Amino acid sequence: MLTRREALKFMSAVGAATTLLSGCATDEKPQASGGATPQTKHLRILATSDTHGMFVPWDYALDAEDPTGSMAKLSTAIKELRDENTLLVDVGDTIQDNMADLFLADEVHPMIACMNVLGYDVGVTGNHEYNYGMDVLRKTVASFNGKVLTGNVKDENGDPVADGHTIIDVADGVRVGLIGMVTPLIQRWDKVNLEGCSVRDPVDETRAIIDRIRDDVDVLIGVMHMGLDNEFDIPHTGVRDLAEECPEFDLIIAAHQHQLVEGEEVNGVLVVENKYHAQTMACVDLELEPDGDGWKVVDRTSSPVEAASYEPDPEIIELMASYDERAKQYARETIGLLEGGPLVDKSEFEAIPQAVLADSALIDFIHEVQLRYTGADVSSVALSLPDANVEPGPIRRCDVSRIYKYTNTLYTLKMTGAQLKKYLEWSACFFKTLHPGDLTLSFDSEIPLYAFDMFQGVNYQINVAKEPWRRIEGLSWPDGTPVADDDVFVIVTNNYRATTHLLVPDILFTKDEMPKLLEADVQGSLGGLREMIADYIQNVKGGTISPKCDNNWSIVGIDWDEELHQRAVELVADGTLTLSRDDKRLPDVTITEDDVRNATGK
Repeated sequence: MLTRREALKFMSAVGAATTLLSGCATDEKPQASGGATPQTKHLRILATSDTHGMFVPWDYALDAEDPTGSMAKLSTAIKELRDENTLLVDVGDTIQDNMADLFLADEVHPMIACMNVLGYDVGVTGNHEYNYGMDVLRKTVASFNGKVLTGNVKDENGDPVADGHTIIDVADGVRVGLIGMVTPLIQRWDKVNLEGCSVRDPVDETRAIIDRIRDDVDVLIGVMHMGLDNEFDIPHTGVRDLAEECPEFDLIIAAHQHQLVEGEEVNGVLVVENKYHAQTMACVDLELEPDGDGWKVVDRTSSPVEAASYEPDPEIIELMASYDERAKQYARETIGLLEGGPLVDKSEFEAIPQAVLADSALIDFIHEVQLRYTGADVSSVALSLPDANVEPGPIRRCDVSRIYKYTNTLYTLKMTGAQLKKYLEWSACFFKTLHPGDLTLSFDSEIPLYAFDMFQGVNYQINVAKEPWRRIEGLSWPDGTPVADDDVFVIVTNNYRATTHLLVPDILFTKDEMPKLLEADVQGSLGGLREMIADYIQNVKGGTISPKCDNNWSIVGIDWDEELHQRAVELVADGTLTLSRDDKRLPDVTITEDDVRNATGK
């Protein structure tokens, strides 16, 4: 086990810290802390969270490099920024995702191994640490060399899973109190794993600890695996409530919701939060002045450290080499077989994916998975890649990314028929209006591919000859009954769509119109949608799938000259006429009858 002093010596062996500029808040990369006068002291806090198995910059589900984040990249930043007056903390969700559950049986999980080498002072259990049962949780806690904090959970034996607080002496005499909790919603998401355990209100537990230790510390920091705001409108599930009821905190490091909070003041408390997959690390500098026999915080600066700005640390790359090889072998393992044809038919135009022009077996397969794992009535999903497809033959685990690229999780929402109609019309704005003489469809250049959602559980048509917001026709339930405005049902969508469009006031719905969130990160112990797809192929379908498409939606309003349309197809194929796209946006121009006539001289 590395002591704090040994960890610092390890850091200095690969590169000495540089001189303080003016704290983290700078347009340049943050620099190492220091430079205090005899009358002041500086304390730096480096905080990671929601790293979710990213020990090296590789996305194993894609079997591809991911330069946006990793512990290896953050290690380089830590070595540059850390000195003897720095606390290094992690705020949970560490061992789950990016195929990290492959290593749960190892004596030390690779993510914990990284943290131990880097000499973390404090760690907190996140909600996903509870996905695998209490034995795994206890082993994870025991293998971490720093101090684990989680003050609101007792296990099935009545023992606390970790202490609620610790006090660390930093900067030769500054007493820093750290209080750690996890969201009480673990009772909802991991009810089976927590049978016999007790999960208490994190704000109440925090209040009690502060009342005991406030006179014993100079600086008070919350390390809370909870997001900024309450979830499901449940009080005390977000750190905003915590700051309101516990204003003694100088700093709260939030986590869990994957939303970058660079530094928001709530009731006089500075709050920060990271992105996920080790993309960012919070860097907070505190300036302290003497206060009687102790010290008080007189200034705070914060900014996120972007992992993408750093090269991977060779020390961590070497340490993780065997884990990396195992994960890559696992990613390349055959998990199933596709029989009977591809999941998407060949496109007429290379620049226009067939899967946005008509229902497809690929999109219907994703719907099938989403509905299976959530029990929802209606499913929505977008094409994640223009060329998303799987050809007949063996399916490797990493080939799942050819079905669905992103790391999204699933949300369920309660929705009405009126809300669904508005959602459908919003999605159909993806298409530009088809005019007489047009021979191809075209697409709004402001709307990316992943913003065109297709739906299962209802039947409907998109009339592209009509103007936006008037295009949805024939909306009905599978039995043919028209969808009424006051119909109520459960819809499943991904976390991005839910948190960016459906649950944000005045984006698609007003605050009073919005659907109600029922559950976030459904079946989170499996990971995200990609992991659900792999599990579905292996464990539900027995390893073999085949294309199925029910054509529950279609595009109507097309009335072009079919002979000229086919001629346009030929002219684009031989390069005479051009349709182009990028990875996110489809062509915003159409080929017209005049284009064909001019190109052929007829």
